[in-house]
Amino acid sequence: MGSKVKRKRWSENFSEWYNELIETAGIQDKRYPVKGMNIWLPYGLKIMRNVEKLIHAEMRGTGHEEVLFPALIPETEFQKEAEHIAGFEGEVYWVTHAGHDPLEVRLILRPTSETAMYSMFSLWIRSHADLPFKIYQIVNTYRYETKHTRPLIRVREISRFFEAHTAHDSYEDAERQIKEDLEIFDRLTRLLALPYIVSKRPEWDKFPGAYYSLGAEVMMPDGRTLQIGTMHNYRQNFARAYNIQYETEEGEHEYAHQTTFGMSERLLAALIGVHGDDRGLVLPPTVAPIQVVVVPIPKKDVEGDVSVYSREIAEELMNIGVRVHVDERDIRPGRKYYDWEMKGVPLRIEVGPREVEGRKAVLARRDTLEKRTVERSDLVKEVRETLDKIHENLHRRAKEFLEGHIKRVDTIEDARRVFRDRRGIVEIPWCGEESCGLEMEEALDAKMLGTPYPEENSMITDKKCPICGREAKFIARFARTY
Repeated sequence: MGSKVKRKRWSENFSEWYNELIETAGIQDKRYPVKGMNIWLPYGLKIMRNVEKLIHAEMRGTGHEEVLFPALIPETEFQKEAEHIAGFEGEVYWVTHAGHDPLEVRLILRPTSETAMYSMFSLWIRSHADLPFKIYQIVNTYRYETKHTRPLIRVREISRFFEAHTAHDSYEDAERQIKEDLEIFDRLTRLLALPYIVSKRPEWDKFPGAYYSLGAEVMMPDGRTLQIGTMHNYRQNFARAYNIQYETEEGEHEYAHQTTFGMSERLLAALIGVHGDDRGLVLPPTVAPIQVVVVPIPKKDVEGDVSVYSREIAEELMNIGVRVHVDERDIRPGRKYYDWEMKGVPLRIEVGPREVEGRKAVLARRDTLEKRTVERSDLVKEVRETLDKIHENLHRRAKEFLEGHIKRVDTIEDARRVFRDRRGIVEIPWCGEESCGLEMEEALDAKMLGTPYPEENSMITDKKCPICGREAKFIARFARTY
C-alpha cells in the first residue's frame, strides 16, 4: 500500500493533490528516466483496463473491428497529407538509424494513426460493398510534448490511446457516424459518472486535416477543463491524399468520406479529478478494481471468528459478480480504512465480534463516508442497491459542479470577473470572425473551446460581439484548460 502520507487538499490545491495521489494510490510511478513517460502500476492499470473493457463492449456493439498497427510510420506516408504534417511535424520522434546505419527512409513513432492506416485503407477498400468500414485500436502514441508534463494528462507517451477510424460512401453517412460516436461517448461517460460538454472547435484549433472537429470536456475541481474525447469529420481530405476510392454500384469511382473518434488515459485523469476528495480517490463501482472491501476487526478474548464470517460474506458477493477483497492484514483497522479510502474503493464492510454475534454487517460508503448497520440476510441486496446509489450520487454531484461552473456573459470584463472569482467556462457572444476569437483568447488568457454542439445550441440573436461590436452569430465557450 505504501507508507502513510499527509493528505493534500483536493479542494484547495488540486495540482499538488493530484501529483501526489498518482503515486500514493498506486496509479503510476513518475520516476522513469524519460520525462513524460511513466510506469503504470498494478492498481492504476487495473482501473484503466476496466475502462477499456467498457470501450471494447461499445465497439463490438456498434460493428467496429479491432486492429493493431505498427508503431513506426515511414516519412513518405507521413508527407502525403501536408496539413497533417503542419500540425504534428514539430511533435514527432524521428527514427533515423538502424544500428549504426542511417535509414534510407526516416521513420516516425506514431503521433496518431491517420498516416499509418490510410495507405492500407486504399488497399482494403475497393467497392461500395466494403462500406461503411469501421475499425479501432488501443495503442501507444508518442508526441514530443514541450509544455509542462502531467501524468495521464499531458505526456510524451500516450500509452492507452483509443482511436476509431471509419470510411463511408457519403458525407451524410459520415455524419451519421459522428452521431453514433457521440452516442457511444455518452453511454461510456454515464458508466464513468462523468458529465461533460461538447463543443465544435474553432477553425484554428481543429485537428490537422479535419473538415471539422468536436471536443468533449469535463470540469476539473480547480475550474480548468480537461478534454477527454474528440470526434473529427475529415470529409474526403485524407481519402484524396491517400487515394482511398471505392467503386459505386454504377461502376464509377468516388473518394471515401472518413471520420475518427479518439480517447485516452485522460479518462482516468478525469475520474481521479472529478470524483476525488481530500481523502483520495473515489471510484465509480463500474471500473473500481475492488468494488467492496471486507475488513475483519477481531478482538482478543472475544468469541466469534470474524475472519470466517468475513470470508463467507466475500464469497457470497463474489457469487453475484461483485469484485471483493478481504483485508486480513495484521495492522490497525484505522490504517486499513485510510488505505482503502485513498484507493477509492466504493464500499467497505466492517465486521467485528458484535456483527458476528448479531448476524449483521456495517456498510461504509466511500462517496458520502456514511455508515449504517444492515442485517446479514439483507446484505447482498443492500450491497447491490448501495453500489447503484453511489454511482448515481457521483454523477449527480459532478453534473451539478459542471453546470454550476458555466457562466454566460455579454462583455469581456464580465468574463474576466468569472475567471477571477470562480473560474470555469465562460459563454460569450461571438461574431464568428477568427480575429475576434483570437483577441478574446488573449484578453481572457483562456482558450476558446468552440461553439456548443449540436450547432443549434450555439446560435444566438440580439447580441453584439464584445470585440468588434457587430451582430453576434454564435455563443463561444472559453476556459482555462489542461
